[in-house]
Amino acid sequence: MNMVDVILKKKEGGALSTEEIRAFARGAADGSVPDYQLAALLMAICFRGMDARETTDLTMEMMRSGSVVDLSSIDGVCVDKHSTGGVGDTTTLVLVPLAAACGAKVAKISGRGLGHTGGTLDKLESIPGCSVEESEEAFIRQVKEIGCAVIGQSRDLCPADKALYALRDVTGTVGCVPLIASSIVSKKLASGAGAIVLDVKTGSGALMRTLEESIALARAMVDIGAQAGRPILALVTGMDQPLGTHVGNALEVKEAIDILAGRAGGDLLTVSLELGGRMLVAAGLARDVADGKARMTAALESGAGLRKLAEMIAAQGGDARVCEDVSRLPQAKHLIDVPAPQSGYVSAMDTTAIGYIAQDMGAGRKRKTDVIDPAVGLVMRARLGERVEAGQPLCTLHLNDASQAEALAARMRSAVTIAKERAALPPLVYAAVSPEGVERA
Repeated sequence: MNMVDVILKKKEGGALSTEEIRAFARGAADGSVPDYQLAALLMAICFRGMDARETTDLTMEMMRSGSVVDLSSIDGVCVDKHSTGGVGDTTTLVLVPLAAACGAKVAKISGRGLGHTGGTLDKLESIPGCSVEESEEAFIRQVKEIGCAVIGQSRDLCPADKALYALRDVTGTVGCVPLIASSIVSKKLASGAGAIVLDVKTGSGALMRTLEESIALARAMVDIGAQAGRPILALVTGMDQPLGTHVGNALEVKEAIDILAGRAGGDLLTVSLELGGRMLVAAGLARDVADGKARMTAALESGAGLRKLAEMIAAQGGDARVCEDVSRLPQAKHLIDVPAPQSGYVSAMDTTAIGYIAQDMGAGRKRKTDVIDPAVGLVMRARLGERVEAGQPLCTLHLNDASQAEALAARMRSAVTIAKERAALPPLVYAAVSPEGVERA
């Protein structure tokens, strides 16, 4: 098949056939289509879009481009959770051990940082010794033995998506509904999960900035799941400020441990419980979301969630002592406060800009080959709606290169809007999406 003809067809707004999408996906998987043609078709899709049939075809072809994990030997319904990406979004490290402590089987295949958003694998790898590269056999055995595992996708799992995912990050083609939906759902289907709960972000730090775009993405993924016979539920949640207060790999691990140890809470815990409650419902372990949240809260308060996180870290070769002593996590050399330039109320944040500040510190990648610095990042000292006084810290930068401090501090001050009057707080949960429809909060 002539890939130039396929590119031109989509460039002119045509719908690609199943055969053309198959050639695209297989060419990405085996390398027979060069990167420059893949990138051109990705850009054409961004501009021209895909209809529901094309999006489902792309999802299924990416799933079939490699092996599909068979989790049928694990008792019960294996449930998975996925976020479309955010800043300070550490929900996986909070809710996976809590759900497993409640009896769920959580077989999770995660990704790395993409653009301004963080990646669960990078966070786990900031724990000394922790491995995210496991064989399928070891992955299944770990889920059977302790109830949860979080690993990266193998070369054999969705190789088409792996190639396209890396290209999207460096070609400005991240924020496209059919590409996001097919990427996420293809991996979820290939990973063998029996039920999937999605966290679709909206707001200044999300891939989809408007609520309607975010709901459209959630509906697209729920619809793909329905067509594939795999139940998918989605929440649309806010990303108008970092979800947690910590941004950066080891820093986010620390915050997750602090929450599981009962030393912290806030929006990160609230969203984790909302998602976790739905995971327990999907796994058949809770009557409804309220019951699921109550069970998750009990696992939190008893310390069972923190113990389960320690078990998971140890099973993946990591130093589980970090759960008792967070100082064993990588530490930055320099901690520098960024003072508020004036007094007033925090009325808005450019959360994407904050994510890129962390990236430029070394917490994320600009190129596929960049090496992550696990210690760097920032800790937010002010939240939306709070009053700050001039000179009070907006955040603390955790740096290994102090020469960056002045420029990064200026960018942080630009990313946080301080007003004379208190603004209304945006919702944390906007909508729940299921095959039955959209329920707005």
